[in-house]
Amino acid sequence: MSDENVDVLVIGAGPSGCVAASYLQKSGCVIKVVEKSKFPRFVIGESLLPRCMDHFEETGLLDCLKAQNFEVKEGARFIKGKEVCDFDFSKKHTEGWNWTWQVPRADFDIVLVNELIERGVDITLEQEVIDVIFNDDGTSITTIKTKEGQINTIGAKYIIDSSGYGRVLPRLLNLEKPSELLNQSSIFAHVKDVKRPEGWEGTRITFDVIDTRTWFWVIPFSNGTTSIGFVGSTEFIESFTGNSTKKLADMLKLSDYYHDRFEGVDFLFHPVEIKNYSKSVTNLYGKGYVLTGNSAEFLDPVFSSGVTFATESALLAAKLITKELQNIPVNWEVEYADYIKKGVNVFATYVKEWYTGNLQKIFFHKPENPEIKKQICAVLAGYVWDETNPFVKNHHRLVKTVAHIIDMEKGKSE
Repeated sequence: MSDENVDVLVIGAGPSGCVAASYLQKSGCVIKVVEKSKFPRFVIGESLLPRCMDHFEETGLLDCLKAQNFEVKEGARFIKGKEVCDFDFSKKHTEGWNWTWQVPRADFDIVLVNELIERGVDITLEQEVIDVIFNDDGTSITTIKTKEGQINTIGAKYIIDSSGYGRVLPRLLNLEKPSELLNQSSIFAHVKDVKRPEGWEGTRITFDVIDTRTWFWVIPFSNGTTSIGFVGSTEFIESFTGNSTKKLADMLKLSDYYHDRFEGVDFLFHPVEIKNYSKSVTNLYGKGYVLTGNSAEFLDPVFSSGVTFATESALLAAKLITKELQNIPVNWEVEYADYIKKGVNVFATYVKEWYTGNLQKIFFHKPENPEIKKQICAVLAGYVWDETNPFVKNHHRLVKTVAHIIDMEKGKSE
């Protein structure tokens, strides 16, 4: 016997957990959300994509977010030396949202949690999942430990793992597998952006490409702070010595474009390092459970896909569970795993081709091809399931092909 019983237990109260919980509550399900952390809490993943606005709108979470006046993100800029490639989300192949937000996640996540609590969703913070036992019929008993050390159990017909970097079920059920992507690592912090320029220049999210595998992000927030961080090979990150503050300060010297803006600016917390961040799993679902967002797959921060995949997968999982609770048959392999993998594979191609340099060739090639740019822009906006877009449907070969053509044209001109 468990201490309480629900239709769905959601592990994790980040954006994916809140999107799933919001949909399930509206569908009349009995749900409970458990979260290990105390909110508000810092987490990375501060740049959203337009696609996730569809998810917030569908689950009734858009208005509470709009009220926060987060920094509007209308595109993204990539720079490499004196070369610039600027994407405008209003000029993309796929119909959809033309903007989204750049958000301090501590603020963003607590807004979602408080909204759901106000609606009556049962959310408990600072409670850690320490064990899960699945019965033959897929129902489960989850053991929870409170911050005081008290042990409770929750019975559930389904579990949605939205635990993000905590990766609760992948750890407990031994679902982890190595990512096929390169071993990349990152170091990042927030700064009080006291030298921020006025207007567009001061608020545009920018990726400063140092070399093929190394880049620097700048994500300004509407509260005057800015997220900055370097991504590079694990060997590159480890080549800097000293504590994390000294490492990040030394790395800032590599950015010709931003060094003056951030030189001598105090970090608001000790810079955080994450090594070999790409993750994968053997299965996205099983009898009685489904993995969403970063608990299933984390690719790379270069195209800010994390939150969008989290909310996309969480909303789909909630819809499919609702169908099963209504005794409507669901083919989880086709309706969930195949669908999510299709989007993941598109973005994975773009991540891989970014680090081969092929995608960078396309970004910085002049003159720009407007149609190709529109099609790539739709991918960067998160619309990676739109197969009317050649750069989605033929992602495996098209990036390589266009980069090869650029090389051939360059060879002829030389």
